[in-house]
Amino acid sequence: MAAGAKVSFDTQHEDLIHDCQLDFYGRLLATCSSDRTIRIFETDGSSQTFVQSLEGHAGPVWQVSWAHPRFGLLLASCSHDKTVRVWKAPAPSGPWGCVWQHTLHTSSVNAVAFAPPEYGLLLLAGSSDGYVSVAAYDESTGEWNTSTLMAHSMGVNAISWAPSTVPGSLIEVTGSTPTSMVKRFTTAGCDNMIKIWREDPNQPNNFVEESQLEGHTDWVRDVAWAPNLGLPATYIASCGQDKQVFIWTADLKAAASNPPSWHKVALAYNSETGQFPDVVWKVSWSPTGNILAVSCGDNRVTLWTTDVETNKWKLVGGCEGEQGQMQAGSQNAQGRPQQAPEGQM
Repeated sequence: MAAGAKVSFDTQHEDLIHDCQLDFYGRLLATCSSDRTIRIFETDGSSQTFVQSLEGHAGPVWQVSWAHPRFGLLLASCSHDKTVRVWKAPAPSGPWGCVWQHTLHTSSVNAVAFAPPEYGLLLLAGSSDGYVSVAAYDESTGEWNTSTLMAHSMGVNAISWAPSTVPGSLIEVTGSTPTSMVKRFTTAGCDNMIKIWREDPNQPNNFVEESQLEGHTDWVRDVAWAPNLGLPATYIASCGQDKQVFIWTADLKAAASNPPSWHKVALAYNSETGQFPDVVWKVSWSPTGNILAVSCGDNRVTLWTTDVETNKWKLVGGCEGEQGQMQAGSQNAQGRPQQAPEGQM
């Protein structure tokens, strides 16, 4: 398959597709849909081989997340049915089965994410009930230990783990005392807020609020913490119903003992309005954290990076979906984006 080539195929989903994720090696693809199923495919270049349809959710499945392969073949999913499920298979070809689920939430679970492997087998989920749940797997007992915290009273739309790389570790002086790793994650809500959560040093896998990031004037639809290769600065991207995309920056190494100071920059898609043409639904970083993909309700994905000379963010490319693949600004009854017609990717 040529570099940059666009590949599409029929997943055979019977309703809207809401998320698709490749595993760590890029060999397995998981898709989820309003048809209440998850479908697994083996990928090889431009070809896809259907593996299995995972059934069990009683409502639309909003998001899926792969665990790191050191923990085996594990896939998490969340649904409008208020549940989080973990699926497992002995081999890429299956068979897949649900090995654990929790029903801690009282409303739609909108986001789910496995933590970086250095944090352990941790699973984070965010719900419309305003709570975030943290599930930690205990290898000694084979059980999942769960806890919840109130994050956004009006509902949680998105979550993202901080990278496990210690900020500034790439430039540490030889012989200096290494900086200890601190577990963090960020959440985005219907209260127009982004919050940063930090692990309580006295209570493992219990998190306390560290910072609040204000700037959006409407629901924050997505948030994504950029991968970090060991440089001092860390980046978070956010997007929202207000047609804005912000890049938030902080020096976590300098703020090791105090809450960090976050600074925001808006992506200037339109120099006159400072906004994107439509609601912005999704932001996603490249593996090295130097390119940001922005998915907008106008059926376009744009790519952004920093200019090495001016240190400002600039538009460097993008693509437009097939005609009819996504209706600009269209939503379903739960306010989720209608990302593709039935079964199409």
